Amino acid sequence: MIELKSPVDENLVRSLRAGDTVRITGVIYTGRDAAHKRLCELLERGEPLPIDVKNSIIYYVGPTPAKPGRAIGSAGPTSSYRMDPYAEPLLKQGLKVMIGKGSRSSQYKQLLQQYGGVYLSAIGGAAASISETIKKCEVVTYEDLGAEAIHRLEVEDFYAIVTYDSVGNDLFEQGIEKYRKI
Repeated sequence: MIELKSPVDENLVRSLRAGDTVRITGVIYTGRDAAHKRLCELLERGEPLPIDVKNSIIYYVGPTPAKPGRAIGSAGPTSSYRMDPYAEPLLKQGLKVMIGKGSRSSQYKQLLQQYGGVYLSAIGGAAASISETIKKCEVVTYEDLGAEAIHRLEVEDFYAIVTYDSVGNDLFEQGIEKYRKI
C-alpha cells in the first residue's frame, strides 16, 4: 500500500508502477468531459484555470447529491476515454494523477510517459463505499453543469489501483498476459 497525499510529490508519482495500490488523502478535484472541455478552452485563450492542477488529482466522477449528514452521495468513477482529447493541455499544466475506470488510448498512455503522470482505476460499482472516503465536497466552478461541475473533495483513505504508469506499464495488458499463461 502506497500513501499518496495531495498535492502529490512528483517523484513519488514517477515511482508508482502498474498494479500498485494507493491510498489517497487530501484534495481531489472532480471533472468530466464537459468541465474538461471548458478548462481546455480557457487554456487555448491563454486564460488562467479556476483550479490549480499542478501536482493535483482529478477524479472522473459526477457525484449525486448528498443525503443528510453526508458530504456527498454516490461517487463512482465514470468511463475515462471521453477525457482523452483533453489530457495533454492539463498534463502540460502539471496535472499528475487522473482517476476513473476503463481503458484509455495509446496516445494517452504516451502522454503519461511524456509528462510523468499516472492513471488510477477506482472500483466501478463501489460508489457508496467510495463516498464514505469523502469527508468534504464543495462545488468550485461550472455549477451550471450540475453533477458535472468541478467539485473540490477532501478525501481520507481513498483507494485506487495504478493502471497506467509513467514508464509505459499497462495493468490491463499485464493482466491479459498473466491470464494467457494460465
